[in-house]
Amino acid sequence: MTRAGARRGGLGRTIGIIIVILLLLVVGMFVYADFSLKRTNALPDYSGRPAAGSGTNWLLIGSDSREGLTQAQKDQLATGDSEGARTDTILLLHLPSSGKPTLVSLLRDSYVDIPGNGKNKLNAAFAFGGAPLLQQTVEGATGLHIDHFMEIGFAGFANVVDSIGGVNMCIDKPMVDPKAGLDLKPGCQDLTGAQALGYVRTRATPAADLDRVVHQRQFLAAVLSKVTSASVLANPFRSVPLVSSVPSALTVNNGDHLWHLMSMAFALSSKDLVTTTVPISGSRGTNVGSVVIWDKDKTTRLFGALKTDAAVPQDVLSGQ
Repeated sequence: MTRAGARRGGLGRTIGIIIVILLLLVVGMFVYADFSLKRTNALPDYSGRPAAGSGTNWLLIGSDSREGLTQAQKDQLATGDSEGARTDTILLLHLPSSGKPTLVSLLRDSYVDIPGNGKNKLNAAFAFGGAPLLQQTVEGATGLHIDHFMEIGFAGFANVVDSIGGVNMCIDKPMVDPKAGLDLKPGCQDLTGAQALGYVRTRATPAADLDRVVHQRQFLAAVLSKVTSASVLANPFRSVPLVSSVPSALTVNNGDHLWHLMSMAFALSSKDLVTTTVPISGSRGTNVGSVVIWDKDKTTRLFGALKTDAAVPQDVLSGQ
């Protein structure tokens, strides 16, 4: 063999070794992230639980838990000092066996039956009994069987956004809300973790909670679109911090793994994703405060379609 041939052979082996090392690192990071996920028995079986239907259903929640935050972090994120946790965001994601995925915002002030606690706001279920009671409440209200669960808290949300270098959002009008620590000018801009948290929490808009859930869906889609992009996955300066931040940011059900989260992320970043807010007929005052009432006919048809993997009727879609 000539010297040139030997050099080429040596270079090829070196490149091969580097590729193998990189692949091992990627696999190692994946295994580490999956092993490090916080898990809980969020979806236990119970008497009278709805049977599994077609496709797969996710219960996605953002909690307002301040657990683990220092006072400086509470001030930076404008979280306040309330103890305990309620669900600040409640989303139901249906992944059909075939067809378009559907993401439904369940308004936190929805007036529903909470098993063992009577009628109350939907977000109170998490405060009363954690994820299992919220699961039972959502399954009872929708008739759907929940297969997977994911919770993210205030600090985890901000850390994930910062780990990918922020998320670009286009703001139509100025958004100012001191309670949420929010002060955004109109135009397209990269939001930091703290700004993003304010954006999805603010109710200081004309339609309050209805605007808020639209912002949450828009931002979630933008985050996951960036997370699944080559600019993050192929960039170790973004992918490594992301993998490091995800395990501490999320809590999932005992049977859930990173590959389930990846499948969910790709569905949420899909251009075919159908988004809507649970149909409501109005609001009224009660002994637990002002609540929203679901439209019985439209919600029955919405969740009936999801249960059978049928196309969601256009007249029940709203708040997209």
